[in-house]
Amino acid sequence: MTYRVTLIPGDGIGVEVTGATCRVLEAAGAPVEWETIPAGMTSFEAGGKPLPDAVITSLKRNRIGIKGPLTTPKGRGFSSANVALRKSLQLYTGWRPVVSLPGVKSRFSDVDVVVLRENTQGLYSGIEHEVTPGTIVTLKVSSYSAAERIARWAFDYARNHGRRRITVCHKKSVLPLADGAFVEAFHRVGQDFPFIEQDEATIDDISMGLAADPNQYDVLLLQNLYGDIISDLCAGLVGGLGVVPGANVGDRIAVFEAVHGSAPDIAGQGIANPLAVMLSGLMMLDYMGETKIADNIRQAVWDVLTEGKTLTGDLGGKANTAEFTDAIIDKL
Repeated sequence: MTYRVTLIPGDGIGVEVTGATCRVLEAAGAPVEWETIPAGMTSFEAGGKPLPDAVITSLKRNRIGIKGPLTTPKGRGFSSANVALRKSLQLYTGWRPVVSLPGVKSRFSDVDVVVLRENTQGLYSGIEHEVTPGTIVTLKVSSYSAAERIARWAFDYARNHGRRRITVCHKKSVLPLADGAFVEAFHRVGQDFPFIEQDEATIDDISMGLAADPNQYDVLLLQNLYGDIISDLCAGLVGGLGVVPGANVGDRIAVFEAVHGSAPDIAGQGIANPLAVMLSGLMMLDYMGETKIADNIRQAVWDVLTEGKTLTGDLGGKANTAEFTDAIIDKL
C-alpha cells in the first residue's frame, strides 16, 4: 500500500530539512507518495494566501501531512498560518514527545516525557480589542467540550503507548472557571481509565519540577498557552528545538512538523539540522502503522548520533545538511 501524504515544505530552511527527510524516508522504503503544496511566507510572497485552500483540501483528502516551519511576520503582514491550520482542521492535540538522544549534550541524559497541548482555544483564539486608549482586553476562550475531547485523547494515548501517569496542568487558583473546567473534564474522563494514574499540578510547580527532575513526569496535559511554553521548556532539557519532533492531531487528520522556526538567517546555506523534521517523519510512520520502517530509520539516526562523526554544527559537528543525511542513509 502507498500512502499519499501532503508535504508543506515550509519557509526559510524548510525546503532543506523537509527535503532531507523525504530522502531518508525514500531510502528506507517508506511507501509514501508526496503531494507538495506551499504555504506560509512562500505562498504569500508568490501572490497567494499564507494558508491556501489547496492545503486544506489536500489534507482533508489525504488525512496526513508533514510540514516544515512557516514564517509568521511579527506585527505585520498576516496572522499565523500554523494557528489557522490547526483551527481549520480541528487539530486539537499538540503532541510533542521529548526524549534524550544519544550523543546530544544536555543537562539531563534520560528524559522521556510527552507534552500534550490543547490547540484550538485559550488565548490563541486571538480575540482582543482596545477598550480605551492604551488598554487592551484579550479573551481566553475555554469550553468543557474541548477540555473533555483532549483529555480523552490523552488517556487513549497513554493506554496505547504504555504510559502509566498523566498530570494535568492548571492555574485554577487564579482562573477557577476556565482552568477549573479543564481539570474537572480531565478527572471526569479519567474515571473511564482507572488503570492510569492521574494527578494535577499548577503551572508553577510543573515548571520548577521539570527544571529540577523531569523524570517525575510521564504525560503532561496542558491548555494552549501553558502547553506552548512548557513544550519548549522540555525541548531545552534534551538539546533544544532542533532535536524534538511534533505533530498536531485531530480525529481524522494529523500533520507532523518541526517545532523550530524557519531560521531565515541560515536559509539556503545547506547547514540546517534536519533532525526535528526527520523524527517527526518517524512519528508519522508509526502513526500510519509502518513501525518496522520507522524503527529502522530510528536506529540509523541513533547510530549516527552515537558515533558523533557526522553531525551538524548545532550538534557540535562540522557536517552540512546533505552530509548528515547521507550518513543516516549509509547506516540504513
